[in-house]
Amino acid sequence: MTLQRASFSKWALSGILAVLLTTLALTAVAENTATTPASREDNPRWAKRHQSMANRLKEGHAGVLWIGDSIVQRWEEPGRPIWNRYYMHRDAVNLGIGGDRTQHVLWRLDHCNLDCVSPKLAIVMIGQNNGPDNTAEEIAEGNAAIVSLLRQKLPNMKILLLGITFRGEQPNDEQVKLAKTNDILAKMDDGKHVFFMNINKIYLRPDGTIPKSLMPDCEHPNKEGCRVWAEAIEPKVAELLGEKPIKPESEAPKWRPSCRPQH
Repeated sequence: MTLQRASFSKWALSGILAVLLTTLALTAVAENTATTPASREDNPRWAKRHQSMANRLKEGHAGVLWIGDSIVQRWEEPGRPIWNRYYMHRDAVNLGIGGDRTQHVLWRLDHCNLDCVSPKLAIVMIGQNNGPDNTAEEIAEGNAAIVSLLRQKLPNMKILLLGITFRGEQPNDEQVKLAKTNDILAKMDDGKHVFFMNINKIYLRPDGTIPKSLMPDCEHPNKEGCRVWAEAIEPKVAELLGEKPIKPESEAPKWRPSCRPQH
């Protein structure tokens, strides 16, 4: 092989490698699953719950939207008494489905009759289930896509974006990743339409472990876990709704259990 031909071959190979690397980089960007809307309609329980949500919103009224995965869905089970105290009279709708990731929420928001309602506030917490497969940046991008979609569909609605809660009794790598995600999410707070709160501190001991008294499985809050959650965000929720905060249960009159929450 002549020197000239060898140089040309080396140049051609370098060019091919450059194109290949560029293609791979672009493919990696395009394949952020956290931002690509995806359905779980092949799961009958998921499909049934999603349809029930769409039917509920089609009724045409909703004051607050709670958006997320099984952690948000917990408001309907152990958290029901807390939900009744803080959110029932606010005409809140629970849009949480167990196992969902950001991409599933994106799909649902496009297929749940949001055009039928005019809520004042959406409370969003989603992304924990993305932990095993996505980077912190990708999970944050998934949340950003959700916020963008909500702003597009309901421009007059305010959004309270909550930091993703951790799971696992002991500190672990996923917690580190989600903490990084939350740091990115905090930058989305514009003080006008989108507001960020990180409530992880209420679920962590000083050594970073999660108490089973609030999360028996070190992931999902029980009734007490929901209570401290609601109390932690209530001042901000009330502020965004233009209301007076509901007093913590410990401060409420014990002799008026049938009355509406005292402001």
